[in-house]
Amino acid sequence: MIFSPDCDHCQHATEDLLKHAALFRNVQIVMATPLEYRFIVPFYEKYKIADHPNITVGRDATYFLGQFFSVHNYPSIFLYDKKGNFKEGFEGSVSFEKIATFL
Repeated sequence: MIFSPDCDHCQHATEDLLKHAALFRNVQIVMATPLEYRFIVPFYEKYKIADHPNITVGRDATYFLGQFFSVHNYPSIFLYDKKGNFKEGFEGSVSFEKIATFL
């Protein structure tokens, strides 16, 4: 998931993800943002990401992922299978119940 901690849509998406966390307990989730850690840490603490060992939040300081995926909207979510094969991509708001159907 490519996101911005100060984006309302991203915050709602994170709330939806955590609401449906049970659907993703066997899924590795990476949340990447180009913003600085001073924005990431409050977000990480607010949503208690540490309580979800399968979720990693990190900084994409060079916006590599955003450029690689040609991201135009936040949040952007890209799904890969266990073998690293691309499965599906979503830009903007999308329900995590819908995302779970692709797993």
